[in-house]
Amino acid sequence: MSTWNPDQDVELTDSEDEIAMKRDFNGREAILFVVDANLETERFMDALKLIRGAFISGMLVNGKDLMGLIFANTKYSPPPKEIQCLENITVSANCAVFLPLRQLTKAIVEHFMDFMQQAEELFPKEYGLAEPDGRGSFAQMIRLCIEMLEKCGKKLNNAKIVYITDVEEPHSPSSPEFQRALQKASDLDGKEFEFQVIPMIDDFDYEPFYKEFITLSRAIELDAFRVPDAQLQREILEDRKLRQDFLRRCLGHFTLSLGPNLSLSAQYYNYFQRRAYPQKVHIMRRDNSVVRKRRQIMVRQLDGETEEITHEYQIKMTGGWHECKIGDEVIRVTTEQLNRVRNLHPPGMMLLGFKHRSALPANIYSKPCNFMYPDDQNIIGSKRLFRALWQRCLEREKIAICLFMCKRKSVPRYVALLPVEAAQPDDKNYRSLLSGDGFKIVYLPEAKHIRHIDMCDWNSTGNTSTDEGVGFFQKVIRKLSVDYQPNLINDPNLEVLQSNLLALALDFKTEDDGLSQLPDPAMQNKRIEKLLPAYETLFEAEIEPAKKRAASSNSNEGSAPKIAKIEEAQLKSYDFVEELIKDKRLGACTAQQLRYILDEHFGVKPAKSSTKAALIERIESLSE
Repeated sequence: MSTWNPDQDVELTDSEDEIAMKRDFNGREAILFVVDANLETERFMDALKLIRGAFISGMLVNGKDLMGLIFANTKYSPPPKEIQCLENITVSANCAVFLPLRQLTKAIVEHFMDFMQQAEELFPKEYGLAEPDGRGSFAQMIRLCIEMLEKCGKKLNNAKIVYITDVEEPHSPSSPEFQRALQKASDLDGKEFEFQVIPMIDDFDYEPFYKEFITLSRAIELDAFRVPDAQLQREILEDRKLRQDFLRRCLGHFTLSLGPNLSLSAQYYNYFQRRAYPQKVHIMRRDNSVVRKRRQIMVRQLDGETEEITHEYQIKMTGGWHECKIGDEVIRVTTEQLNRVRNLHPPGMMLLGFKHRSALPANIYSKPCNFMYPDDQNIIGSKRLFRALWQRCLEREKIAICLFMCKRKSVPRYVALLPVEAAQPDDKNYRSLLSGDGFKIVYLPEAKHIRHIDMCDWNSTGNTSTDEGVGFFQKVIRKLSVDYQPNLINDPNLEVLQSNLLALALDFKTEDDGLSQLPDPAMQNKRIEKLLPAYETLFEAEIEPAKKRAASSNSNEGSAPKIAKIEEAQLKSYDFVEELIKDKRLGACTAQQLRYILDEHFGVKPAKSSTKAALIERIESLSE
């Protein structure tokens, strides 16, 4: 996803040609973990646990993502488990590749978990620490990461190098290695690879080296750099499911038309990502192979008199048609004709006008909002034009009214572009991750979205409350309200499903059930305990509804348990059984009594799954 900074000017090309560059947005996401060997034993194990959480949650979120692991500043460089993966890669000194960039599988995760169990003893022996001061070449490490990302064999859309360390500067500022490391930052900018530092200590100082390195790699000014919260970074990196909720994944690309011969390219995404459950498939019982389905559409022509099939042939999905009868004529509309009507207008957004910000209600519940930001890849200069429109709307408190068609064959919607500013990052609030500088796309309600409520039915004197009563319950709501933390409250059904998958595949048990961090009801009762006397004085005592009378046990309803009409003692006589068979009265016996007859008189023990009809048929066949 392309990012933009409204405080930073965008350089425009001198060419006057309208360039609409075709950009391929398909590809996979890759994360290459680099662990510094200088970490203490406790911090080193915490870093491995962080990577283990990223591996396990990454398999559950998106199994097609690529992940790899490198140990930096090591004395030895043992080969990975897949030795052939380094044939075209030159491993730098003081670096060791533990896992090349691969799509995560059960075997890879189990291999890493086995290494974690013996890491405290094996790592000092097999990898060690670089001599003499434990500092290898940072520039060579970056070169190795870039080479592994380029030669991973997959098409990447979002590649990231995650460096886990607690050392604030990899080299002395006066050393030539320090300057070489800064020069490698420009290589990251040219390759569009993102570099991220995950400090294992909370009071990490970026000033000596990493502030300048990160700004150079992202091509931003030093003043635009904001020190991230270390704990928040570790939590987001470890829990890929949490990152999935806040991932600003682009939903589409469109052109915003501002007037004749004036347009800009933009993208939009959801504020909240909807978690998709695993797709259900049918498997064969004998070998658990997936059953593949194929749909066939057959057209048959029947004879009007004999109703026999006179002609039959197969068509494709696009070869079908719709028929509607108007009077005595039947009109046939093909799929191609229907698509032409749906695609009368190309996808995009068209500006209609401006309104004051006060004309837009605070809350509109017809459809969730989206976020819109510019894309300079399709139309050069879109960021600068977008910035001018955004700043102008902020200064004058205006909103833009547009007609938006997000994709082909979709219904055009009237939307309002509400300018929003980025919130300052909060240490404990994840909502700061949702906000950014740009326009919020607010979908305006239509006539079908507005309900017509008859106020006379419910707005009666008995349903009204005094101002004191309303104020009382506002206090209660404030006492019981909690700050939503997405890392604490998850989808319980999805959590149970994923826990079962982990237990089945990796024998890995998770203790978090998704609802364990909800407020304690006893604590909530204690909070509003002081308000209960005021409730009794403001409102009348509640009248308990009358309890419904229990159903009589003597009723002849179908839900009552069946009572045996024949006693057990009578079935011991074979003559009595013969009379039942002769009179066709075996249906009066229960299934348990029929099994007793087969076992006692015929020496047959039927299966427990046998139905009553099958038991009667078996008895009649044996008696003949």
